[in-house]
Amino acid sequence: MWKTGVLTVLALIGFAANSLLCRAALENGAWRIDAASFTSIRLASGAIVLWLLLRMRGNKNAARKGSWGSGLALFAYAAGFSLAYVRIPAGVGALILFGCVQATMLGIGLFRGERPRALEWLGLAMALGGLIVLRLPGATAPDALGATLMAGAGVAWGIYSLRGRGNADPLAATADNFLRGVPMTLALSLLAPLALGAPRATVEGVGLAVASGALASGVGYSLWYAALPHLTAMRAAVVQLAVPVVAAVGGVLLLGETLTARLVGAGSALLCGVFLALLARQQKAPAPSR
Repeated sequence: MWKTGVLTVLALIGFAANSLLCRAALENGAWRIDAASFTSIRLASGAIVLWLLLRMRGNKNAARKGSWGSGLALFAYAAGFSLAYVRIPAGVGALILFGCVQATMLGIGLFRGERPRALEWLGLAMALGGLIVLRLPGATAPDALGATLMAGAGVAWGIYSLRGRGNADPLAATADNFLRGVPMTLALSLLAPLALGAPRATVEGVGLAVASGALASGVGYSLWYAALPHLTAMRAAVVQLAVPVVAAVGGVLLLGETLTARLVGAGSALLCGVFLALLARQQKAPAPSR
């Protein structure tokens, strides 16, 4: 259990580090790298590390594990993620991302005919209320376009997660999907100057993008998939509640961001709501046959 705990903690730190690395590289005014170039380098370096890990594991058939649909969802997440972090802080972005991922997965469950309990409806209402409060106009409201882009990234990641459910080899599928996303993000880099201006990249910006792709994404996902078989579905979902908290604290300590009352209040409502919804879903899950 201690090994599973260590793997889980390191993986969650990696997930939160993605927000911190991306924000550090793309913060408006830092001029370290443009969002399209960051996305291309992140996906390419992540694909390289994931494939190297698969080769070390002796997997030679990973090329057929992913799909173009999942690759497109991964690309949409990564592009929206980068474009959003030009405009919003790390903690706010991680909170919006996490909330929209969970809302998407729960919402698709409703669309497919799942019938929530009262506790699940309460949780969904609290989570949506937290997102609404976060987006209300005011001096401490996040940038509207940045928040919308991050919400879109959350929806894309939720779809990606649902498409990957039940995959017998999630690490191989992730490696293949990263590889499929690379030509898409290269096309974005070619088209981005038309809307975002000339590309730019400093050594520091490229280093942050490589760290995000190779370490926070590539190594982080491999650690998560190593821990996942030893976690129940409920425990895996709940421990991810820590990611926005770690990102928010890291943003304050490492990037000098401000922890506002709006972020604390809305974030608490959102995370508590997601927890209640997950708890209700776990309670109504059928018991395994014996």
